Amino acid sequence: MKKFNVTVNGKSYEVEIEEVKGEAAAPAAKPAVQVTKTVAKPAVKPVVKPAAAPAAAPAPAAKAPVEAAAGEHTIQAPMPGKIVKLNAEEGQSVKKGDVLLILEAMKMQNEIKADADGVVKAYNVIPGQNVKAKETLVILG
Repeated sequence: MKKFNVTVNGKSYEVEIEEVKGEAAAPAAKPAVQVTKTVAKPAVKPVVKPAAAPAAAPAPAAKAPVEAAAGEHTIQAPMPGKIVKLNAEEGQSVKKGDVLLILEAMKMQNEIKADADGVVKAYNVIPGQNVKAKETLVILG
């Protein structure tokens, strides 16, 4: 056995290490490295508990989906994500290429645009709502 003084994170320790020279070591009753004594102890700092975090706001309730009627068509989510903003009002006329809403997916904000001229008949989502891929977002008429 050899004794060494080791310093770890500012603390000094005296350790004993068993030296094995190419032979199979006999089964040890104790670990090869053992801390036998602490030479220096750090000052103890009081534990300060952080203030309680405010309760998280509940997730917004999903809007009841509206089905598209004859002559209307839907805009679907191209990927799963979270609705950030609705850009048009229900009943508002939109042109092909107008941004209808913002969908956040993988930290990117994606503009979901109208694929045809029409009137926004209904939104099936609200800001803050999580959506799945191919879920109906907007009905255009």
